[in-house]
Amino acid sequence: MELHDIWFVVIAVLWTGYFFLEGFDFGVGVLTKLLARNRVEKRVLINTIGPVWDGNEVWLLTAGGATFAAFPDWYATLFSGFYLPLLVILVCLIVRGVAFEYRAKRPEEKWQHNWEQAIFWTSLIPAFLWGVAFANIVRGVRIDATKEYVGTMVDLLNPFALLGGAVTLTLFTFHGTVFTALKTVGDIRVRARRLALVLGAVTVVLSLGFLGWLQVSRGDGTSLVAMAVAAVALLGAVGAIKAGREGWSFALSGITIAAAVAMLFLTLFPNVMPSSLSPEWSLTVANSASSPYTLRIMTWCAAIAAPLVMLYQGWTYWVFRKRIGTQHIADAH
Repeated sequence: MELHDIWFVVIAVLWTGYFFLEGFDFGVGVLTKLLARNRVEKRVLINTIGPVWDGNEVWLLTAGGATFAAFPDWYATLFSGFYLPLLVILVCLIVRGVAFEYRAKRPEEKWQHNWEQAIFWTSLIPAFLWGVAFANIVRGVRIDATKEYVGTMVDLLNPFALLGGAVTLTLFTFHGTVFTALKTVGDIRVRARRLALVLGAVTVVLSLGFLGWLQVSRGDGTSLVAMAVAAVALLGAVGAIKAGREGWSFALSGITIAAAVAMLFLTLFPNVMPSSLSPEWSLTVANSASSPYTLRIMTWCAAIAAPLVMLYQGWTYWVFRKRIGTQHIADAH
């Protein structure tokens, strides 16, 4: 494999890590409206992701930085062509971080309610828009001979992309519901299990429809294997949560996300952004990559830094591994 092929795989792994980790905390943010019945239960949900949500976003920063350094033409075309949805995602992530930090700074009910509303919407919107963005990338967009996106924002809102957004939204919310069942005790845990069954059924239908559409339009034998793994893992996750095995369900929902992302990147390669105007104008791992010298330097840096980051993040999850419930909220009564 050439270095640019290796960095294509690295970027796929980074996006997998981001969607696996940020996926469940997006889901928990959505659950502050779908599952929580009162202010105390909202605090329980927020506390389940409180120690880890900001660390999860490191994967996004790394994926974006790696794309900028390894494939500058891909980065330029993607961020200029998709500037509006990506700007909305960025604003949501900024407001979401502020909401987590500011929500408990004042005791007034209106103050806390407004920030809780912000947490819900800034979790739901990115969860949907990431699916729209990646569905458009694999479907192909209007790129001309100069590697410029010449389409409009309306072009990005096609049926395939909207279905992709619905899939990521429901899949992340299901992932977050399973995480909630894994991290809580008491009534909220029981209700999370019940809600996970409903969300799981919806996710299965939407995911199989989207991945099947992708396989028929752009897939091959390897992507079919990834699709099969995603489907089996998702069905297994629903079955495990029904049996009360939250740990297995969470692991299987994570495998579903990993297999689905793998399928997206397998259908892309060797392209990074296919052109719907002409295959010759598509951005590929070869024509959009940095120089071999740059890629070699990046490889050494990644080999040193990546294990340290993963060790630290793994340690964080281990430290905050205990379940919590309403009885752990100091002023719950």
